[in-house]
Amino acid sequence: MSTPYPVRLAGEELWLLPEKAIYWPAQQALLVADVHFGKAAAYRRLGQPVPQGTTTQNIRVLDALLARLACRQLIFLGDFLHGPGSHAPATLSALAQWRARHIDLPMTLIRGNHDKRAGDPPTSLNIRVVPEPMLLGPFALQHEPDPHPDRHVLAGHVHPVYRLQGRGRQSLRLACFRLAEAVSLLPAFGAFTGGYQVERDDSCRLFVIGDNEIWPV
Repeated sequence: MSTPYPVRLAGEELWLLPEKAIYWPAQQALLVADVHFGKAAAYRRLGQPVPQGTTTQNIRVLDALLARLACRQLIFLGDFLHGPGSHAPATLSALAQWRARHIDLPMTLIRGNHDKRAGDPPTSLNIRVVPEPMLLGPFALQHEPDPHPDRHVLAGHVHPVYRLQGRGRQSLRLACFRLAEAVSLLPAFGAFTGGYQVERDDSCRLFVIGDNEIWPV
């Protein structure tokens, strides 16, 4: 079982999770960014040789988190579906079965740039879709990492990763959380998403994910 890493942010305790999500105990809320359900299916429809099973893997991780944590709400910080090609029957069927297992759990999607292109999830999934920002406590929950005038922003979109340099030319490129004064970034939750390299400086705290643990840089 993975170990959460508690941090203080905007006066609240948040748990950074090695599964690339945040749990907010006071709100009993699980925050997930950039799942990109159906991305691999969309690429395969274009003839690209990409791995199968990414939707199943993402669902398996979500199921495990919801079984372990006391959740009253699940909030997606944008990019639930990857694109129009994500509406493949197998993807939607897997999502419908997953939603049925958590039928009483309120779920919210803060619409991201890929959601605008893919379209909202099917209404049968019973996921409330809202524009950004979604204001909750001291936070502005968003997809885009744009500053908010009076709330601390928790956002996705960037897919932050950090390169750990080893001996010689050896290095590891690991998903990370980037916590800063005004805008903090969650890593991409999806199993097939790629990442954008961020750097460490005095303006932020970085926490990388490796060996199913959270490691401050």
